[in-house]
Amino acid sequence: MSADDQNPYPTDNKSNELDIAATPFVPSDATQDTSGISRWHIIVGLFALLALAAFWFLFTSKSVQLGFDPSADTINVRGGFSIELGGVYLLREGTYTVEATAKLHQPLEQTFSVEAPRNQRLEFTFVPLPGLLNLQLDPPDAQVIIQNRPIEERQSIILDAGPQSIEVTHPKYLPYSSIVEIQGKRIEQNLTVALAPNWADVELSSTPAGATILIDGVDSGETTPAIIPAMSGEREIALQLEGYRVHRQRLFAQAGKDMEIPTISLLQADAQLQLNSTPAGAGITLNGRFVGQTPKLLDLKSGYPHKVQLILAGYQTFTTTRTLKAGELSVLRPSLVRQTGTVVVRAQPEEAELTINGQSVGSANQSLTLPINEHTIAINLDGYAGYTQVITPKVGLTQEVKVKLLTLEEARLRSLKPSITTTAGQTLKLYQPFDFSMGASRREPGRRANETLRDVAMSRLFYIATHEVTNAQFRQFAAGHNSGKFVEQDLNEDAMPVSSVSWEEAAAYCNWLSDTEGLPRFYDIEFGKVIGTNQAATGYRLPTEAEWAWAARTQPGADAATPDPKGQLRFAWGANLPPPDRHGNYADRSASALVGRVIFGYNDNHTAAAPIGTFKPNQRGLYDLSGNVAEWINDFYEIPKSQPVTDPIGPDSGEYHVIRGSSWMHGTITELRYSFRDYGLLGRQDLGFRIARYAE
Repeated sequence: MSADDQNPYPTDNKSNELDIAATPFVPSDATQDTSGISRWHIIVGLFALLALAAFWFLFTSKSVQLGFDPSADTINVRGGFSIELGGVYLLREGTYTVEATAKLHQPLEQTFSVEAPRNQRLEFTFVPLPGLLNLQLDPPDAQVIIQNRPIEERQSIILDAGPQSIEVTHPKYLPYSSIVEIQGKRIEQNLTVALAPNWADVELSSTPAGATILIDGVDSGETTPAIIPAMSGEREIALQLEGYRVHRQRLFAQAGKDMEIPTISLLQADAQLQLNSTPAGAGITLNGRFVGQTPKLLDLKSGYPHKVQLILAGYQTFTTTRTLKAGELSVLRPSLVRQTGTVVVRAQPEEAELTINGQSVGSANQSLTLPINEHTIAINLDGYAGYTQVITPKVGLTQEVKVKLLTLEEARLRSLKPSITTTAGQTLKLYQPFDFSMGASRREPGRRANETLRDVAMSRLFYIATHEVTNAQFRQFAAGHNSGKFVEQDLNEDAMPVSSVSWEEAAAYCNWLSDTEGLPRFYDIEFGKVIGTNQAATGYRLPTEAEWAWAARTQPGADAATPDPKGQLRFAWGANLPPPDRHGNYADRSASALVGRVIFGYNDNHTAAAPIGTFKPNQRGLYDLSGNVAEWINDFYEIPKSQPVTDPIGPDSGEYHVIRGSSWMHGTITELRYSFRDYGLLGRQDLGFRIARYAE
C-alpha cells in the first residue's frame, strides 16, 4: 500500500494543510421539551390528586342507610357529593334533600341532616295518594260535613288517606258523626248512613172525626183519625172542627217512640170566631187578654160582646166588637192599614240621587211617605262622599233631612281628628299647611348666612305637639334620665321640658311612643343609630324644619293664595324688639349672672327652664316654640339653596341635625328671630324637643 492510500484525507499538490469547509445550521423539526416535566408526569399527578381526594372523602364521609316505607322505586339525594353502595350512601356531614317515589304514593321530598356518628340510619314514610269515598244517605238530602268542610258531592269524594271526621245532619233527623279511616292509594270506599228519625209518630182520633190537626199552631194537612209526625220535644196539639170547641193539649215527643193519644171527644162550641188578617202574624187580644196570632180560631161565649184587637208593628191597630149567637161561626178577614209618616229630604248638590233601603227613588230632593219602621236613606253623587242615615218615620209628624254632600277631599279632611292625645299624655293638633316662605331677607337685621330665603310648597297634613316633651314624659321611656342643673338652677323637675337629650335619643323616644300605640315606626334604628326613615309611616317623629317654621311663623287667616312673607312673624311677639314682659322664657335680667347676653330690661320671672305651658301659646295654639328650650328638628343640617321646594325633609344624610327656636339662654336679635337656625349632634341643657306625625 502506498503512502497516498494510507491517508484518508486528500491533499492538494500545492499544500500539506487540511481544507475544512463551514456547514450551515439546520434546526430539527422536533420540538424540544426543556421543562423537565413530561405529559406522563402530569397525568400521573392528576391521578394522584384524584386518589388523594377519594381517600379524603372516604375517610371523612359517614355511612348513611336510607329506609323507606313502603320501599322506594326511585331515590335521588341532592345537596352534595354522594356515593351509593348497595343501598348505603357515603355522605359528609351536612344537610341534604332526598327525592323518592313509590307506586300509589305521593312523591317524597324531604330534607335531612348527616350528623357526626360514623353509621346512621334514617327512616322516611311515603304518604299514600288520596282515596275515594262514595256516600249512600237516608234521607238523600242530608247535609254532609267532612273535616269541618261542607261537601256537596255524594260520589267519588276525594279525601286524604287517614282518619277523616264526618258529620251528617238533617233538620228532621238525629245527627250522625263518626271517624272514617280512608285507605288512600286511589281505593274506592263505600259508606252508608241512615239517619235515625228525630220525631215520634203520634196517632190521633176524635169524635166526631174529621177535625183538622195543628202542631204548634201549624196546620199539619191531616184530619182525624191520622198518624202524624211530631218533632222531639214539647209540642202543642190542637184539633179544630167547625161547630166544636178547639181542643188543645201538650205532649212530649221522644225521637223514635211512637205515641197513641186516647180518642178525643170534641165539645160542642157555644160560638166561634175565625180571625185571618192581611198580613198574617198580628197579635190578638180578646177582652184585653193576649190569645195568640192570626190566623186563629177563637171559642167565644154566645150572647156576650167580645172586644177583639189585632196589633202589628207598623200598622194601625184593628179593633172590633163581636156578639155571636149560640152555635155561630163567624169569620173575620181584616186588611190592616199601614201606618206612615212624612220625610222631606233636602240635599246639595241638587243632582244627588236618593235610595231607600237600597232601592233608587230618584232625586234626593223630594217628600216621601214611608211606613213607620226603620228605613236606610242613602244620598250619593259621583265625586262626592256618600251620606247614609237610618230614620223611623212617625205618624202625624213631618221629619226633615238636610244634607250637604262633601267632596272626597272634604270628607277625607273631615274624617281626621282635629287633635289627638298620646299614651304618654301629649296633645297634638292637626294642621293643613299652605305654601309659605322660609328663611330671611339679606336685609333683615341679625340674619345669618344659613337662613336662605326660599318658597316652600306644603301638601301633607301633619300633627304637632302643643308642648315640648317633659322630663316626666321622657322618663316613661328612659327611667334614669336626668336633665341636670345649670349652675344652681334645677332643670330636672317633672313638668319642665326634657333637656340634655341627643338627637338619636329623641328619635328613639318617638319610635318607643309609636310602638306603645301600634303605629308604624318612622325611624329605622340599629344598635342605637338611626340608619334611615320611613316617609310613609304615620308613627311619631320630630317635626320637619318646614313644619316647625310653618307652625311658628304663619298666621291664621292666611292661605295658599296669600303666602306674603310680610304676613309671617319675625319674632314670636311681632316685628320689633323687645318682647312684652312675661311673653316667653328668654335670657332675661335674672339670667345675667348665668349667660353672656340678656334682653335689656326684660323679665319673665324664670332664670332657667320653666314648666311647659307657663306662657301663653302662639297664634296657632302651640306653646314655647320661642323660648324655654330650643328644639331638635328631624332634618339633617345644610345651608339650603334658594330654589322652591315641596314638602322638604332635608338632605338624605349628614353629620348634624337642625335646631330651631330660641331658649332661656338666648337674648340677642339673631337668636330671638323665628328664622334663626342652629345645628348640633349631642344634647345640651337648653335643648329639648317636641313630637309630630303625619296625619295620613
